[in-house]
Parts: sequence; C-alpha cells; structure tokens
Amino acid sequence: MPATSDTPSHVAVLGVGYVGLPTAVCLASFGHSVHCSDRDGSKIAKLLQREAPIREVGLQQLLEQGVTAGRLRFTTSNVDVVAGASIVFLCLPTPQSIDGSANVSFLENAVKEIAEHLEQDAIIVIKSTVPMGEAEVIKNLVNRSDVTVVSNPEFLREGYAIYDSLNPERIVVGARDSLVAERVGLLFEATNAPMVLTNNVTAETIKYVSNAFLAAKLSFVNQVTNFCDAVGADSEDVLKGMALDRRIGSGHMRPSPGWGGPCLQKDSLALLDQGAKNGFDFTMVRAAVEANEYQMDLVVEKIRKSLLGELVGSVVAVWGLTFKAETNDLRNSPAIEIVRRLVALGATIQAYDPAVAVDQSGLPEHVQVFDDPYGACDGAQVLVVLTEWEEFRTANFEKVALVLQSPRIVDGRNILDSAALREFNFSYVGLGRS
Repeated sequence: MPATSDTPSHVAVLGVGYVGLPTAVCLASFGHSVHCSDRDGSKIAKLLQREAPIREVGLQQLLEQGVTAGRLRFTTSNVDVVAGASIVFLCLPTPQSIDGSANVSFLENAVKEIAEHLEQDAIIVIKSTVPMGEAEVIKNLVNRSDVTVVSNPEFLREGYAIYDSLNPERIVVGARDSLVAERVGLLFEATNAPMVLTNNVTAETIKYVSNAFLAAKLSFVNQVTNFCDAVGADSEDVLKGMALDRRIGSGHMRPSPGWGGPCLQKDSLALLDQGAKNGFDFTMVRAAVEANEYQMDLVVEKIRKSLLGELVGSVVAVWGLTFKAETNDLRNSPAIEIVRRLVALGATIQAYDPAVAVDQSGLPEHVQVFDDPYGACDGAQVLVVLTEWEEFRTANFEKVALVLQSPRIVDGRNILDSAALREFNFSYVGLGRS
C-alpha cells in the first residue's frame, strides 16, 4: 500500500554531512521517524549531545526539535540504522578521483554492508550525486528482487540547506516503478514543490547538468566582468542591465574570485568524464572549467599589481577562506586556492574568516589565522576580500587604514563601497569596476 501524507514513514539516513543532516532534520520536521548513521564517531557524539557538527542557518533548532520529539536518533552503525526502515537514504560522499571521475566507493561499500539487513520491500534512495547508471549498479549490488533503488538528487545551497529543504524549487525522483517514485515523493509533500517523476538515469543527469549550467553561468559572469575591465565599462551596471532580462535572471550574477565548493567543480569534471566515456565532448563545460582557472590567476595578478609587482616577502591580509559566506566549508574554496597561489609566489598570508578557527587544520603553510579582521590586517601591505561575509561590508575601514602598512584593497567580491574607501585614501581594485 503506498504511503500517504498522513502516514509517517520510518526512514534511515546514511551519512550526516552537508546533505544527510539537513535532509534528516527536515524529514523529522515533516513528522517522519528518522534514524541516522555516520562512521565519524565525533559527529555522532556531537549529535547525541544535540549539537550540530556543521554550520547551517536553522539546523540547530530543527535538530533539537527532532530529538525532543523522539523523531531523530543517531548511531555509528549502518546495519542498526536500517533495521525497521522502509526507506533508506544514501547521503554519502562521492569525492572527485584523480582522473576527475566520481569516487563512489563510500556509497557502494555501505550498500554491500546493509544489503542483507534491509527490510522486506525496502526502498533505497540515492541522494548522493552519482554518475549516470549508478542506480543500476546499486541495484545489482543489493541483488534482491524486493528492494527498489530510487534516484532523488539534492539541490541544496550550502548556508541555505535548511531553507532549500523546506522550500525546494523542485523534487526530482527517478525510478523504474512510478508508484515507488510517488511514495518517495510523498515524503516531501509538505513542501508543495513541483515534482519531476522520471527514470533513474534521467534524474542522475538532471543533477549533473544543473550544476554544470550554474558553473558555466558563473564563468560567463566573471568573463563579462573581465571584459568590462578591458573596455572601461562598469561591470556592476552591465550585470544589473543583464539581470533585468527575465530570460537571464538575477541569480548567480555576481563576480567572484572563482567558483568552487564541494559540488560545482567535482560535478563539472565528473560530467566531462561521463561524456568522454560515452564518446561526447561537453565543450561548454570544459570552457567553463578553464575560465575558472583563469579567473583565479587573474585575481592573483591583480594582487601582485597592487603590490607594484612584488609578492616575494610581502604580507597579504585575506578576509574570507570558506568557499562562500554562511558556511564553514573549505572544500574546493577558491579563496584557499588563491591563498595557495600567493604562498607559492612568496607571500605570507594573515587571514580572518568568521567560520574558521585560529587553530584550524588543513590550511596551506605560511597562513596565520586571526580571530578578528583587524588583527589580520596589522602590518600587511594589502587587504584582499575573497568571501562575501556581511561583516566585511560594515567593517571599520578607518581602523583598517591605520593598521595596514599601506591602504590598499583588492575586492575579489565587489562587496565594498569603493567611493567610501577612497575617503580614507585607499587604493581600491575591484572586478570590472574602478
């Protein structure tokens, strides 16, 4: 009997990272019973203390509500978590391999582990981003005729994952059996989101090409900004004039030091890999990736020029290390990549980010992290803004001018008021703006 919106489901979620945990707490808020597992004992220990291990707006509140209501439980055992579950979500990492392909070993190893322990007629839902055809691979690994594999890709923006889970723009469900697809879709019925019911391969493709399209748009916006620099146009007005065309839209129309994060880069490269394996060269995606590399080189060059061409022995203050504001995620951050390039060219970095601790591990050498933005500027020869945190817009730039060796700013996000900065005698360099 298919579930209805009035029939709460017993759901298992494998993986409580940036996809799994928002998915779990939101499903619990819809009234479902959710049992989560993760092999990272430190994450589970925090969750058992009702403490969210990742930074997401609204996550802590939903976590506490779900645990208090008895609808959220946590364990380190994948086998235990699937006991009694009618629907099992796979929210495990699929990181980029050296050749650009998606590494699905975490996913497939977990499936091998739980296969014989799944309930009769259980539904496996792949939330992880996987190559086209992976649902069929998972089906073969399970090797049970009663178990159905469904593809339900996520479209969450980090920093806004809870909002996007509660207010999705669409729910995509791919399955061989339309009734099973509808049953999975009913889990999210409370969102009233449009639903795309299709087959597995199509659902897997929707995820990849959506991210690749965003990557291409971001690269195009950055190239427009660079073109404005070349011809003397104001990129702010150019992009505003473009965005007012509803065919283009205002989303993702801000210049940046490059795009990155845990999804866009690896998914673009995985799509290129999938194309190559199927005899197709996705030239627009390849161009977007190449343009992104060029963008990071260009920002480094702007910093070098601001220092009159000398990076060796220079001290550079950097505001922003996470790949975007409102998250603590450093994975594939363009800010980190630019820092690496600056260090390789002989610079010393003094950095500040609201979400990065002074003792944070995994940062490049010659990077000192400060616990306030002004400490990071003390004695530096230039300030570089690489992440769009709101507190950077409202900083005390009179104080910044006093602690810098020289009042120079390279604004890699175009978030600062250039006219106001010049009142404090700053030399200001933005992207496509003078």
